[in-house]
Amino acid sequence: MKLTTKSILTLNGGSSSIKFALYRAGGRLERTLHGQISRIGLPGTQLTYSHSINAQPLSCAIAGSDHQSAVIFLLDWLEKLPDFVSVVAIGHRVVHGMNHVAPERVSTDLLTELRRISVYDPDHLPAEIELIEACQRRHPTLPQIACFDTAFHQTLPRVAQLLPIPRRFDRQGIRRYGFHGLSYTYLIQELGRVAGEKAATGRVVLAHLGGGASLAAVLGGKSIDTTMGFTPAGGLPMGTRPGDLDPGVAWFMMQSEQLTSGQFNQLINHESGMLGISETSSDMLDLLHKQADDIRAAEAVDLFCYQTKKAIGGLMAILGGLDTLVFSGGIGEHASEIRSRICANLGYAGIVLNEKQNVDHAAVISASDSQVTVRVIATDEELLIAQTVWQQLAD
Repeated sequence: MKLTTKSILTLNGGSSSIKFALYRAGGRLERTLHGQISRIGLPGTQLTYSHSINAQPLSCAIAGSDHQSAVIFLLDWLEKLPDFVSVVAIGHRVVHGMNHVAPERVSTDLLTELRRISVYDPDHLPAEIELIEACQRRHPTLPQIACFDTAFHQTLPRVAQLLPIPRRFDRQGIRRYGFHGLSYTYLIQELGRVAGEKAATGRVVLAHLGGGASLAAVLGGKSIDTTMGFTPAGGLPMGTRPGDLDPGVAWFMMQSEQLTSGQFNQLINHESGMLGISETSSDMLDLLHKQADDIRAAEAVDLFCYQTKKAIGGLMAILGGLDTLVFSGGIGEHASEIRSRICANLGYAGIVLNEKQNVDHAAVISASDSQVTVRVIATDEELLIAQTVWQQLAD
């Protein structure tokens, strides 16, 4: 299929936000617009965006706060843009793909399959399906490509996939899938670009630390273990998710407060993590500002750093050592204090930071005598989606 210069629209739909971007395709992909609708389902829902010709962020309010209103508002708004007529395809981030190992064109069969597995990820898949179907209704001739966050982790060895529960659940597909795969795919590509193939194929731990947070152990450019499990609620403590949780605690909470399954899902995905511990905020930068005067904020920060440090050690054991540690995501890219606290006292494992470079958010923040190279790489899931869609169209 021969293509002239056109645009790719990327949509990254979540339970409480929708990120979007436009990329002009030619000799290379050039982002011309990006933004997001945030606080869906809450008062103050708004669309914020930046255009390549005006980097200053702009915003506008949205009348309705539910997900359907947000989707309709976004499509109405996008269709009024002069660049929208050049869109030749839409790429979607789909968080849970179960056994889908590669990007796929959206079809009736794929949508049927996504609806079937949406019970496995009720916080993401229903909203993503709604976004895909809305685009389909408005622009039925535009190809849509689903890019699965779980696909990167399909290389996990069987022992890393298994969960210690009765085998009948394994036959139902209940296992470790891992997430943040689009981010990890981009980070490995970028690591190869800035540090060379040897670094990208060596022993690497990728730390995607943001409102959602996870780590991945990568060897030979392939995922061999990761902290998130069957859903994005497992692994590290996060903004509003608990990470790994003793199942006895879950049982106790459900019994003591007589929680329905829906109420328990709300508690686990939206009321736990940093928000639950601090009782004030899920935002790490906010907690860092409060920690000196609020023990709850201080303990939330301490726990995040402690559990992340512990998880890095575990993945190093799986890798048989470590050559490169990469920090990414909103916290990983911007919170130098968090990076410093995670890496503190890891000299025995070959990790030593150059604190000035760390505070300056340099690309390489490890000291000259560090055996492990520690890097900060900004992730770009939207660019990876656009690259994937462009490749799919060209094939």
